[in-house]
Amino acid sequence: MSNWINFRESVRETAKACLLPALVVSSCLMLLACSASSPGNIESMVAQEAKRVAIAGKSLNNPLPDTPEVAKTGEEHFGHHCQVCHGLDGHNTGVPFASKMSPNVPELSDHSVQEFSDGQLKMIIQNGIRFSGMPGWQGILDDNEMWAIVRFIRHLPPKGSLGVPAVFQESEEEHHHAEGQEHQHH
Repeated sequence: MSNWINFRESVRETAKACLLPALVVSSCLMLLACSASSPGNIESMVAQEAKRVAIAGKSLNNPLPDTPEVAKTGEEHFGHHCQVCHGLDGHNTGVPFASKMSPNVPELSDHSVQEFSDGQLKMIIQNGIRFSGMPGWQGILDDNEMWAIVRFIRHLPPKGSLGVPAVFQESEEEHHHAEGQEHQHH
């Protein structure tokens, strides 16, 4: 019986000795797996194709007429809800984090966005895109507002033509003033 107790204690001590290194290694592996890096070309292509196939609404038709007035209404809603990530013009103009997200915030003029049907764009606006940072606007925007945004996305103005969103229009002087206050507190 004494040998059994000694054996059991020996196994317990060995397990304790192995537990800490195993936890450290597994924690490091988890952190490495969670690091955000730019996706490669193949990963981007596969993700884009998966989105193209998986996003519902391909056969939905936009019920709003394709007129400058509807596009202007869409631009106004876009300016209230979408400009923080996509810029005022849909080209990410002035959005400092657009290329730093993983995946990057797409320029809405890009072929990969424009090839979606109107119905798919509406469904993206409505439901968002999981794991991408794109939120769903259902319950915040009504259907006609979402369809109007789709019309605006189809008729985006030239890149930079609408300027930088106000939230990102911080002058250098204000920035340096804020940095000075930050350094004083350290």
